Amino acid sequence: MKRVIFMFPGQGSQAIGMGKDIYDTYPEIQTLYERANDVLNKDIMDLMFSGPDEQLTATENAQPALLLSSIATSHILGKEGVKPVAVIGHSLGEYSALVAAGAISLEDALPLVATRGKLMEDAFPKGQGAMAAVLGLTEEEITACLDKRPEDEIVDMANVNCPGQIVISGTQKGLESVEPILLDAGARRVIHLNVSGPFHSRLMKKASEQFSDYLSKVNFQSADIPVYANVTAQPVTDLNQIQSLLVEQLFSPVQFESSIRHMKGLDADAFVEVGNGKVLSGLVRKIDRKIKTFSIQDQASLNKFLNWYKEDA
Repeated sequence: MKRVIFMFPGQGSQAIGMGKDIYDTYPEIQTLYERANDVLNKDIMDLMFSGPDEQLTATENAQPALLLSSIATSHILGKEGVKPVAVIGHSLGEYSALVAAGAISLEDALPLVATRGKLMEDAFPKGQGAMAAVLGLTEEEITACLDKRPEDEIVDMANVNCPGQIVISGTQKGLESVEPILLDAGARRVIHLNVSGPFHSRLMKKASEQFSDYLSKVNFQSADIPVYANVTAQPVTDLNQIQSLLVEQLFSPVQFESSIRHMKGLDADAFVEVGNGKVLSGLVRKIDRKIKTFSIQDQASLNKFLNWYKEDA
C-alpha cells in the first residue's frame, strides 16, 4: 500500500465554484453540505458555488468554506480506502487536518473556524494591517531587515513557506517602511497580499485570547494520526497540546517549510493537496523537486490520483 501525506490549503485558496464538481458527483457530499448550512445557519454552499466573490473572500466565510471543501474531498478519499500516514494544513488548513485526523468533528470545526475568522477580522482596524510575500531572501536576511523598522511599528515573520518565499505581517506603515530595506538587501520582489489583516503577527494577540476562551468549550479528542503543527513543525496527537498550539498559531509564524522537511522522514510516496488550489503542491516542489505531489480539487484530479494510488495494489 502506498504511503501518502494529506496537505490542506489555507485562506487565499478560495474561489467561486470550488468543490462543485465533487458535490455534483456524490449524493453523500450533498448531504454533508446541507448539514454544514444548518450548522452555520447560512447558505455557505450557495456562497461557495455562486459568490459574490467579496462575500466569499470575507475571512469568516472563506474559512468554513475552505474547510468544507477540503473535508468533502477527504471524505471521498477515505471511502476509496486512502488513509494518510500524517496530515498538515497551512494556517486555516490545520483545522481541516485535525478533522481528517479525527481530533475534531466537522460539525464542531465549522463554527470554530467561522468564529476564528471573525475574531481575526475584528482584531485590528481594517486597512491598518497588512501582509506581504518577500521573494529571494533567506529567513535570516529578512530578520535583519525587520530589525531596522521604526520602533513604533510592528512587522513579524508570518509564513516561512519555502526557500525564497517568506510572508511578513504587521502594520501597514511598518510594511511600507521595511519594503525599501528588503529590496536594498536583495529581495527580488515584495508582493502585498489581498488580506484583511496582519495575520500570524503579534497584532493577533488580542484575537488569540478571545479565541482561547471559545476553544476551551469545543470538544477535542487526541488525533488518530500525527498532525504536523504550524507553530512547531513537529507531529502532535495529544488533545491538550493541539488546543494550546491552535491558540499560539494565530500570532506565530507558519513553519511550513520546516514541517515538510521533517515529514520527508516519513518516507511517503506522495504529498497530496486536498482541497481547492495548487499552492501547497507548488511550495513542496520548491522545497524538494524530488517529492511527488498531487492536487485534488475536482473529479478529474481525484481520478488521476486514485489511478496512481491503486496501480499495482
